[in-house]
Amino acid sequence: MPTAIAVTSADLVLSPTDPRTPAAAVLPAPETQPLASAVAELQLLVDRYGYVVVLCPSSVPAATGRRLHAIRALLESDRIALVKTDLPPLGTAVLARQLRQLSVCDFSPGVVASAARLLAHYIYAGAVLGSVAKLDRVPVSLKSHVKGWMPGAQFAVLAGPVPRLDRIAPDVPPPPGPEFVTELVVARGQLQSDWPTAALVPRWQVRGVQEAPLPAESPRWWGTGRLVEFAAYLPDLPVLHHLVASVRRETCHWCAMEFIGDRCGFCAAPLPGAEHHARAARVP
Repeated sequence: MPTAIAVTSADLVLSPTDPRTPAAAVLPAPETQPLASAVAELQLLVDRYGYVVVLCPSSVPAATGRRLHAIRALLESDRIALVKTDLPPLGTAVLARQLRQLSVCDFSPGVVASAARLLAHYIYAGAVLGSVAKLDRVPVSLKSHVKGWMPGAQFAVLAGPVPRLDRIAPDVPPPPGPEFVTELVVARGQLQSDWPTAALVPRWQVRGVQEAPLPAESPRWWGTGRLVEFAAYLPDLPVLHHLVASVRRETCHWCAMEFIGDRCGFCAAPLPGAEHHARAARVP
């Protein structure tokens, strides 16, 4: 039985890539559902699927985060993983779909949950913005902030894997892209621009383009509604499977779940010694 993948809003559910890709469960916002109903709904998911991985953007309102932690505490369940991601909304939707793809594979729930951090490094998430004056999630220089107030100025911004900001101009090449074959998903806001398809498709090894509705959270995340959001990603399940399967698996010393990387996807306990090595790496 596949591990259930849940998201915090319906616009984070992209159409499936193939008939085997299961749907995601959508957890309503706290203001739209009583706590008792939310607890019962998540309990049903646990009863049906055994384990639930909730992909939770770091940008969600604080009330949503508190609600999720409260539900897990009330259920006293170690079968619910709350996985945070710093990806922008469309990138989060891509990640959720990749987890849905992996959920039907021969991976344990712990590996699926911890795979989110790995896969996020292979998602090139960005946007074309009509202004960067209110952008605070990607480093922006003072010069770019000033240019952001200029009429007609447009900027190509990458949030990850490496943050980058460039003003769109004929003599400015697009940012370096992935070194692997990708597909591109594009969501259009209140900005007229074909830059993602015109500039990125021939340079980012894009073999296909999908249009998606703009997530409701995108204008707040990017600081403007004048945007076109995009994300390039690994589209093929065999490639995703090989990527995850090639990483050494560990057993969590706290909850005994299997995981990959340096942190358990269910209880967030670090791999023994991982925090020490991380602190040592930061020492000059």
